[in-house]
Amino acid sequence: MSLEDKFACAELIQSWGLYRDQRRWDELLSTFHPDGEIAVSWFRGPFHEFVEHCKRGGPSKHLVFAPLVRVAGDRALAETSITILVREAIEGRAVDMTARALFLDRRERRDGEWRILERAAIYEQDRLDPVEPSTAFGMVMRASSADDYPEAYRYMALRLASAGRALAEPVHHDGSAPTRELYARYEAWFTGATQGPE
Repeated sequence: MSLEDKFACAELIQSWGLYRDQRRWDELLSTFHPDGEIAVSWFRGPFHEFVEHCKRGGPSKHLVFAPLVRVAGDRALAETSITILVREAIEGRAVDMTARALFLDRRERRDGEWRILERAAIYEQDRLDPVEPSTAFGMVMRASSADDYPEAYRYMALRLASAGRALAEPVHHDGSAPTRELYARYEAWFTGATQGPE
């Protein structure tokens, strides 16, 4: 392990956030290996397909904090706290969604270059606010099915449902069984006990 490797891995996550938010698609693709995969609330699958979906979506902002990076040879694990900001309309009313989450990454160095091999978003807490306060927004929220979803990503799920989009189950969140299994699988890969996803 070297500081150079840790810095390269840390810069990769910052680059991902910038390229994603600035809609620099070719550069965004370069942050993942060609066989890389990603799992977020609304998508689970190959990263190149995720990018194609992002091209058709609206703008978002990812506030990326300093990652915790562990390196072992040509493998690395990274945990990065993020805040996701999205503006969208729900029943014709502009709303801002704020979500706190963690990116859990498997990184691999190939031909001397670090890229992301797999990423999973683990959701922690979110909220939904009207851009312009109104009693109508309160009525919409009271009539919603927000309580049907786990608290960690309740309003993100509601936003997706209002747009007619399904959740990409299982959506990882703190304390859930699938999230514990995810951590165990990543750790096994990092220590060399397994070669990749089961």
